[in-house]
Amino acid sequence: MLACLPEKGEKSPPWIVPLSVRRVRSEETKNEAGAKQAKGVLSAKKLPFSGKLKVLVGDSDYSARTFLGETCGDETDEAGKKKSDDLVGIVRSAGNRTFYHAPPEIASKKSVGHPIWYGEPFRLPDEETWGEPDEEEWTVWTTHRGKKRTVRLRGWHNTRMRGAKEYPMHEYPFTLIRADVLDKKGKPVFKRPMWLIVMGKRREEVSLVEVWEAYGQRVDLEHYFRFGKQKLLLNAYQTPDVEHEENWGQIVQLAYILLWLASGLVEDMPRPWEKSEPRGKEGVVSPGRTQRGFGGIISQCGTPAKAPKPRGYSPGRAKGEKPGTRKRHPVIKKGKKGKKLPVAA
Repeated sequence: MLACLPEKGEKSPPWIVPLSVRRVRSEETKNEAGAKQAKGVLSAKKLPFSGKLKVLVGDSDYSARTFLGETCGDETDEAGKKKSDDLVGIVRSAGNRTFYHAPPEIASKKSVGHPIWYGEPFRLPDEETWGEPDEEEWTVWTTHRGKKRTVRLRGWHNTRMRGAKEYPMHEYPFTLIRADVLDKKGKPVFKRPMWLIVMGKRREEVSLVEVWEAYGQRVDLEHYFRFGKQKLLLNAYQTPDVEHEENWGQIVQLAYILLWLASGLVEDMPRPWEKSEPRGKEGVVSPGRTQRGFGGIISQCGTPAKAPKPRGYSPGRAKGEKPGTRKRHPVIKKGKKGKKLPVAA
């Protein structure tokens, strides 16, 4: 799922704008599918954000070089401009990884041997390898229950990650950010901090606080999956045909977009035990309240379809007809080679 996260206020409903949804095929990984999907959507010149600074947010699964190298890499368009010039990727990193500081500057360019691509190791679990941060900012974060938390953000510029032959990651430096959430006494709220990778040519135009807020808004995508499964039957459609399953994902996406377009037009109808939702500066209500009042808009619009008529009972299968057996497909297992699953006792 690739979606646009619209600008929102402090108490705005968790709306998203789905842009593309596709199935991860058997012969590819989710990183490869996500990179193709992002490149296809972001290269569309008809979209309103074409040619502007764009921020692509992803969770820790997309912090691999197979995704960052494809989206924030060195690919050029027809005009010779890099497609990743206007794209800044913000992804979360696992807390046990090892990155590298910027390589040391060499006075003589005629040095013998392989050029130095990486500096000293930057081990996330080992604080002694970090060094002094290049930038530090503080901000206030309000939880969904209204509690105020202090967030300390520290950034290290021009760090590197290990690459491969097809992904020269030493050519794509990034900013590494550590976020610590503190309570009123200055103690950590969570057991582990959050590490964020900010990669892109224009990454310095995004401040540390903006990076923190952008990644925090990614949780709205999880609200979409919860709402889609509970209210829009996203995972309730069962079929042996893959094409029909992909079409159903598109139908659910279109239904959600219709609700988003009507979020500022519907009338808020709370239950007797519920409170009215504040519309805020956007003037919209939540997806659940929008779906509840969407019937009023449909009744006013009407439909060009004719009323259904009874046609009797279906004749069923013709006598003597024998459908062929369904085509058998091999079982495809994705995972790391050599990794064995635990055996139940």
